[in-house]
Amino acid sequence: MKAKWWKVLGLAGVVGVAATGVVVARAERRRRAYTPEEIRAKLQERHAAVAQGGTSRGSRTSDT
Repeated sequence: MKAKWWKVLGLAGVVGVAATGVVVARAERRRRAYTPEEIRAKLQERHAAVAQGGTSRGSRTSDT
């Protein structure tokens, strides 16, 4: 019975590692989909928002 739990735990670990790899690969593909000009424009927008006293995510602020 003890060996069965170790097998289940090992299988769960393998599935967890595979799922993490999928998430990382998706994020990498999304990141690489931007052109250098798009990245530069987004960074300049963020910088302008911060310089104006806004947040780094645009003009959204919390009213609570």
